[in-house]
Amino acid sequence: MNRRDLGRLGAAALVTMMAGRMGHAAQLPSDDPLAYLDPELLPAAREVIAQNEGLTWTKEALARIRAGTPPSPPHLPDVPVQQLRLPVGPGQPDVPVFIINARPGTRRPGILHMHGGGYILGRAGLEVAYEQALARELDCVIVTVDYRLAPETTYLGSVEDNYAALRWMYHEAARLGLDPARIVAMGESAGGGHAARLAITARDRGEVPLAGQMLIYPMLDDRTGSSVHLPPFIGAFGWTGQANRFGWASFLGMEPGGPDVPAAGVPARVTDLSGLPPAFVAVGGVDLFVREDIDYARRLTEAGVPTDLLVVPGAFHAFDRVAPEARVSQRFTAAKMDALRRAFGA
Repeated sequence: MNRRDLGRLGAAALVTMMAGRMGHAAQLPSDDPLAYLDPELLPAAREVIAQNEGLTWTKEALARIRAGTPPSPPHLPDVPVQQLRLPVGPGQPDVPVFIINARPGTRRPGILHMHGGGYILGRAGLEVAYEQALARELDCVIVTVDYRLAPETTYLGSVEDNYAALRWMYHEAARLGLDPARIVAMGESAGGGHAARLAITARDRGEVPLAGQMLIYPMLDDRTGSSVHLPPFIGAFGWTGQANRFGWASFLGMEPGGPDVPAAGVPARVTDLSGLPPAFVAVGGVDLFVREDIDYARRLTEAGVPTDLLVVPGAFHAFDRVAPEARVSQRFTAAKMDALRRAFGA
């Protein structure tokens, strides 16, 4: 399967990079979650397990992890970056954004990017160098949002942060060198959840069109790990069911999984997915989010939304960031880049 073929595979049927084609044999059931991994990802998986050994997610643990966040990588010298604070609305603090590769006088495609971190971690500055490289390769503009985190703010705040950035990006297209008809919402993990939620908000408000939504192992359903449980080898390390419960409880301001959780905070609970922009959904086969992501892609397809779904056997959450040199990660990245080009109309 070459890169072009992989990029074209579509989602009305489940798109899967078959394990046999990736060069490792099907495995018998095992109690060891590592037995289900792509062999190339084993060293990285063992590092993730060692780093998270004994971790139970609490407010105290969150504070320690935030305090240990590394500094942002240095910016690339050849791709311009600006930082601004944008108004969100009455009574709301301004939201910081980074503007990457703006070039007035052009009409290039754009990405509104939201970082990952379980809704409780991360900051936009950590992603700037990565996004500079992405903007350079695709010749696009990227705006990345430093949205407010939970538990300090529930979804009610961060949803408005992201929408304010999208609205500003659309109305300032000429200043950015952006084609306002070619803006794609994109994010990984919680950022993918934010991208899905932003697409729904943009549809409902009817002010700003989106050309696409790039949902990379998105965090979409509060019920995963609370009222919905998966086989033990799925989500066994890294971002686990316990982490997911803590992240969603922080984000929603209430216990996840129950019947009273508002759909406004949870894309998977939104009943009407019609009229949303074309979607690319990608997830690893042993990622905690694999069931919810497959189900969301199915529901998008059934709602008439053009949807590509990529499921990578033997891949854990954020494997492409942890082991970028692995062949499975490179194929995953190639598929993602092809999907972005298609969303841009290239």
